[in-house]
Amino acid sequence: MHFCAILLLLAFATPGWGKEPEAFPDLNPNNLHELKEATRVLEEELKLAARPQTYLLIDLRASTILIKGRGIDLHQIPIVTWSAGPQEALKGVHRLIARPPVMRRKIEPGAAVEQEPISVADMPTDYVLTFTPSLSLTVVPSVANDGLLRSAVLLGKVGWHGMKGWVAQLFRDQPAGPSSYLRLTLTADHAQSLAWSLVDGMAVVIRRSSDK
Repeated sequence: MHFCAILLLLAFATPGWGKEPEAFPDLNPNNLHELKEATRVLEEELKLAARPQTYLLIDLRASTILIKGRGIDLHQIPIVTWSAGPQEALKGVHRLIARPPVMRRKIEPGAAVEQEPISVADMPTDYVLTFTPSLSLTVVPSVANDGLLRSAVLLGKVGWHGMKGWVAQLFRDQPAGPSSYLRLTLTADHAQSLAWSLVDGMAVVIRRSSDK
């Protein structure tokens, strides 16, 4: 499997292959660390692409989330900013335990109104995803384009997520290896789009960045 991943990586990274899509357009073939990381990710992808289920590739190097199926890019979501714990803990394939809850409109009892089908607009903009093996992924919305009141509310939620993580770490009985957490800031629309795309048990592979 390792040899196959290296062959694919060399094929994608070789300029002579012309119009074929590149797996990692930002890959520096002269950087051994980047080549090793890209090879690891491709190895994981080869196993996931053999199954019909969709999966996530979170590319921290390119600040992009890719929703993929059979190795093909189905949807791309840009990451505004991100932060993470020790990146050594981000290796391997993690599987989503449960998708975020849907935010349905409340209907008054007895009202003759039919419940509309769930849509992207019903999905939350800030949520915490739990994966196995242990990984906590926090998604928060960016506030640059929001009104003053909404920005204040969102900033409060962002601060609350950060405080919960800090308190949990402070009062943990004993450290159990590296802290596996990842925090992504997306636009509100993209946060909802990501939540809409998730399914229980969905696999995620993370391409780590050497810059942080």
